[in-house]
Amino acid sequence: MESNDRIREIMSALRVTDVVSVAELAVAHAVSEMTIRRDLDELAQQGVVRRVRGGAVSLLLRGEEPPFAVREREALESKRRIAAEVAALLADGEAVLLDSGTTCLEIARAIRDRRLTVLPLCLQSAAELSTAPRIRLVLPGGEIRPGELSLTGTLTENAIRSLRFDTAIIGCCGLSAEHGLTAHDLSDLAVKQAAISSARRVIAATDSGKFTRTAFGAVCPLDRLDTVVTDTALPAGEHEAMTAAGVTVRTV
Repeated sequence: MESNDRIREIMSALRVTDVVSVAELAVAHAVSEMTIRRDLDELAQQGVVRRVRGGAVSLLLRGEEPPFAVREREALESKRRIAAEVAALLADGEAVLLDSGTTCLEIARAIRDRRLTVLPLCLQSAAELSTAPRIRLVLPGGEIRPGELSLTGTLTENAIRSLRFDTAIIGCCGLSAEHGLTAHDLSDLAVKQAAISSARRVIAATDSGKFTRTAFGAVCPLDRLDTVVTDTALPAGEHEAMTAAGVTVRTV
């Protein structure tokens, strides 16, 4: 198993238990204890765990979003397929709002060669698009959220509300028929709502793992979305519920 895959599985274990054991993880993943110690040391550097004798203790609060560097490893191939599909839905010349998050960062990479006006909501995507030859890059004001490097606050919301977009591409922390689109950070929630209100079309881009989660803040119900782009592991019941709500679902 590759290091990224193993660390993703350790992260999954940390979502359901507060303590993990080096010995047990080594057996479960068929690797040496030294390899597991290196994995846990990396997670400790990212603030996910605290190392203790024989293992590690999770530092994530229940319902808390894992750090950006950890999420960037998760479902990477799915995110790249989703990014390519979202890029294919955009027409040259569109004005696009691109949300923050790891899936939207992959979308920034997928649209580098397109002719678009793009307002990105995180510094990683802005940096990715800053040298794109045909992208007209527009940046809002606002505060920088530590770790995420996303733009939040009243200045960001006001900048978004003063503009009109052909398409808003929105990421999420959770998505379900019951709770709609949800987010962990409340300041991020307000920015997403402003983006949705300012766009003619709303595309939610997310891997299927988000359909098993509900975050603290409710962004919008399903029927406020026009299209959802996700991977083929989308639960059948959620697919049916979105279609019934009038949402176009594209799986890749």
